[in-house]
Amino acid sequence: MSPLKITTRDAMTGPVLEILGELDYTNATELPDLLTTILLQPGQRLVLDLAGLEFCDSSGISALIAARNLAHAAQADIALAAVPAHTLRVLRIVGLDQIFSLHPDSDAATQP
Repeated sequence: MSPLKITTRDAMTGPVLEILGELDYTNATELPDLLTTILLQPGQRLVLDLAGLEFCDSSGISALIAARNLAHAAQADIALAAVPAHTLRVLRIVGLDQIFSLHPDSDAATQP
């Protein structure tokens, strides 16, 4: 079991959150809680870099949706970068690949 770690950095397009470890029922609220402390400007893009995501359960998927809702409430865009195959499969099964912009890595996601 890998603890959740979220690091933030700024890109020209907006904040990038690198999500490492397991995003599950024990810690899924950490992502939306952290997002309430980040000032998103209208027109920015919030990027969630999932390259280090090891596990994501339904609570983690709900946290991703909450992040999308927070971004849209701020009139900002959201993108997922480097989504692991196991998580991408779930996103596709439930149709969330249709509401998230998906990119191969955070560099691609932060291009204007």
